[in-house]
Amino acid sequence: LFFIRGRSVHQCSAIRSGLSFMMLSAGPQQQLSSRAPGPATSSSSRVRSGARSRVLIRCSSSGSSNNNEARYGACWPGRCAIPEEGTYQRLGVDGYRKKISLLGSTGSIGTQTLDIAEEHADKFEVVALAAGRNVDLLAKQVKQFAPKMVAVQSADSIEPLKEALKAEGVTDVPEILAGNEGAIEVARHPDCEAVVTGIVGCAGLQPTVEAIKAGKDICLANKETLIAGGPHIVPLIEKHGVKILPADSEHSALFQCIQGLPEGGLRRIILTASGGAFRDYSLDEMRFLAENDPLALHAKATTHPNWDMGAKITCDSATLMNKSLEVIEAHYLYGTSYDDIDVVIHPQSIIHSMVETADSSVLAQLGWPDMRLPILYTMSWPERVMCSEETWPRLDFIKMGDLTFKEPDTDKYPSLTLGYAAGRDGGTMTGVFSAANEQAVAMFLDKQIGYFDIFAVIEKACEKHKQELVLDPSLDDIVHFDQWARDYVSSVVSPDMAISK
Repeated sequence: LFFIRGRSVHQCSAIRSGLSFMMLSAGPQQQLSSRAPGPATSSSSRVRSGARSRVLIRCSSSGSSNNNEARYGACWPGRCAIPEEGTYQRLGVDGYRKKISLLGSTGSIGTQTLDIAEEHADKFEVVALAAGRNVDLLAKQVKQFAPKMVAVQSADSIEPLKEALKAEGVTDVPEILAGNEGAIEVARHPDCEAVVTGIVGCAGLQPTVEAIKAGKDICLANKETLIAGGPHIVPLIEKHGVKILPADSEHSALFQCIQGLPEGGLRRIILTASGGAFRDYSLDEMRFLAENDPLALHAKATTHPNWDMGAKITCDSATLMNKSLEVIEAHYLYGTSYDDIDVVIHPQSIIHSMVETADSSVLAQLGWPDMRLPILYTMSWPERVMCSEETWPRLDFIKMGDLTFKEPDTDKYPSLTLGYAAGRDGGTMTGVFSAANEQAVAMFLDKQIGYFDIFAVIEKACEKHKQELVLDPSLDDIVHFDQWARDYVSSVVSPDMAISK
C-alpha cells in the first residue's frame, strides 16, 4: 500500500509533501489489512522505522543466497537525462520524419503503431514491416504505407502476399523476405532509426539483438526481450549505446516519471495493477469454486472486469502473473533493486505507475487506459506530440472519480512470490518463469489443468531449473531453456489434473 510518511492515502485529507498529484475521494478499499503476516513464503513484509511502518509488496530476500540482481546493469539506471534542444532533429520540422521499422505489423501492437503513423504522417515514415501469415492485412498495409521491405513468417506466404498485393493494386512492390532472417533484415534496415518490436515470444529476440547491434533504438513491446533476454540484452544496450524505450503502459509511466531525475534520485518503483478477475474474491471463495465448480472459476479467470482482452492476457491479469513479469522487466529497465519495487492494486487503472524519489516525493503518470499513448511516446521521445481530442480523449478528473488502492494478497497471488524469487535468481531463471507460465496458462485455457495448478507447475519448473541455471546466458541458452520450460510443464501435467469440459 502506498504510504506518505507512514500515513495511508485515506488518512491524508491534503497531501503537501511534494506529491505530484492529489488523490480524490478516498474509499474503504484504501485501508490496510489488519490480518497477521502470512507464512514464510509470503512476499509481504513489514518494515519499521521508529513509530512508522510501510507495507512492502515484494518477496523478502532474507535467507536467499541466490541474489544476482546487480549482475547485469540496466537500460536506464535510475534516471533519464533529457536531450538538450538542438542535439536532435524535431519531428515534422523541415520535412523530417523519423524512419520506423515494425516487427509484428498485423498484430495488436503493430496495427496501433500504424494507426499512429497514419495520424502523424508528417512525423513518422514506415520503411519496413515484418508480419506473420495474415498476408491480406499486410498487403493493405503495404498499399497504405509503401515500405521498402516486408518480411513474412514463412516462405510459403510469399506468393500469396504477391497475389494479395496485386489484388490491392500495388505496383511498386517492396523487397519481400521470409522467416527469421527476413525479420532480422527488417529490424536492421539501413534507413530505419527505431524499431517497434511487436512480435510475440522468443521469435522477437534475435531480430531485436541484431537491431541493437546495428545501432537502432528499440521501441520495446516484446516482453521476452528483457524478461527472458535481459541478462544478454542489457549488456548489449550498454555496449552499442542504443536506447530501450518501453511501450508497456506501466513501464512507460515509470520512464516518463524519471525524466530529469538527478543521479541517485530514484528511491522506489510502485507498479499498479488492476487486480484482475479475482480482486474482489477471497482466497476461500476461489478455493471453494476450484473444488465445487472449477468451470465457473475457469470462466471467471478469463473475464477481465475492466477490458475485453485476449484469454491469455486476461488470465495473466487474474493470476497477477502479468505484474510479476513487469517487476522483472522494471528491474532490467531501471536497475532498481527488487527490494525497492512494490506492487499495489489500483482497480481504476488511471495511475499507470509511480516512482518515489530520494526526498520521499512521489511522481505518477495518469491517463485513460490506452496502449497508443505509450507506443507513441516510444516513437516520439524526447518530444511530446500534440494529439486530436477526438481520437485521444483527454483525462477528465470529474469523470474519473475516486482513485483507490489496496494491498495484493500474496496467498491469493503466489505469482508475486515466484516472480520476485525468479528475478533474484537471474540468468535463465526469468525466461523459464515466463515460458512455464505461458505453457501452464495454455493448458489451463484448454482445461487440462485447474486454476491453482498454474502456480504449482510454474514453481516445479523453476525449482527444477536451479540445477541448470545459467547466469550469463547466450541467446541460444535463452531460447533453449524457453523451450525446456514449456516441455517440462507439459511433462508434469497428468490427466487427472484436467477439469471437466
